[in-house]
Amino acid sequence: MRYMWMILLALLGACAKSAAPSSSSSTTGSGSDTTATTALSYTSNNATSAYNSFNTWLYNPSIKLYYRASDKSGIGAIWTQAIYWDMAMNAYKRTSDAKYLSLVEDIYTGGAAQYANYDWTNQNKWFIWDDMMWWIISLSRAYLLTGEQKFLDNATAGFHLEWYGDSALGRVGSYDSTTGGMEWAWTQRGKTACINYPTVIGALTLYDCTHDTSYVSRAKTVYGWARRNLFYASTGRVADNKVDNNPADWTTHTYNQATCIGAAVMLFKHTGDSTFLNDALLAANYTMKSMCDANGILPYEGGEEQGVYNAILGQYMIRLIVDCNRPEYLPWLRANINRAYALREPSTGLMGKNYHATPGLPVTCYDACSIPALMQVVPAN
Repeated sequence: MRYMWMILLALLGACAKSAAPSSSSSTTGSGSDTTATTALSYTSNNATSAYNSFNTWLYNPSIKLYYRASDKSGIGAIWTQAIYWDMAMNAYKRTSDAKYLSLVEDIYTGGAAQYANYDWTNQNKWFIWDDMMWWIISLSRAYLLTGEQKFLDNATAGFHLEWYGDSALGRVGSYDSTTGGMEWAWTQRGKTACINYPTVIGALTLYDCTHDTSYVSRAKTVYGWARRNLFYASTGRVADNKVDNNPADWTTHTYNQATCIGAAVMLFKHTGDSTFLNDALLAANYTMKSMCDANGILPYEGGEEQGVYNAILGQYMIRLIVDCNRPEYLPWLRANINRAYALREPSTGLMGKNYHATPGLPVTCYDACSIPALMQVVPAN
């Protein structure tokens, strides 16, 4: 049912992962506001505790993937499982705790069992290009973390299909060699930020794995199209999508800002071209100053899967902070973490996607993930 709605949304020119608002929102949603909550500053131990709570209530050890919600119901959406896999890798990098490295292996095993052993040609599992690319990125990261060849083999096979398609299946790839850019899905038109910028990230991560310079060339090509069509260079605003020759849809989401930042930072690192760094700074500043409320708190969006967006923001903001020596963004991210952590649900320790309110029960994996994910990459003060 989720994918039927996604197809409908794509036809209407939207790329949000489920029924989403037509524009970015900085509203606080329902629940108690935090203006009167006691100030705190989270610690490294809090980051570990928050991640452990996420796993206690949402990880399914039988299938080795994540439940949809903390009442142990359902299974989280395919693309979001890759983001939760990133969280496990980041937790291991932060703590060097072997149990998180074991979790990295387990999630890979769970994904193989659930998603056709990473057979990218399986149309019943893989028919949205960005679903594939989130996993390709994470598989590449797993290879860089562990050196295990199986991760790289699956990542390169997925990227090859994504770029070139499969003539035996009668399927063209996501890359449009005529007009440029990456298509979002196998069966309908629409070039979205959520496939174009992740493709740049995927290509450059695979370059880091293989040192094959063709990945860098492809990254530059896709980024160039995205910058011309999905990036407002005077403000740093990232459009959601562009369908054929229609005007771009300038609906904003933090995960699109995030992947633009990540793609630009990685290209800056590879080329030294300050244009890419300037793009990353513009996109970060737009997110911080134009998408947040007056206190710098990240926007709350309705819909099913939108809580994952800020987990992705953390993944790429930290690259700007660390790789480009921009620590000035740390107080902003820490303020968001502190705000939400002060309002965690008392019986579970889980937090929601609305950083102004304590979540009700059950909490979905989508809503619960963003603050633990941010805590794994944003160092405590």
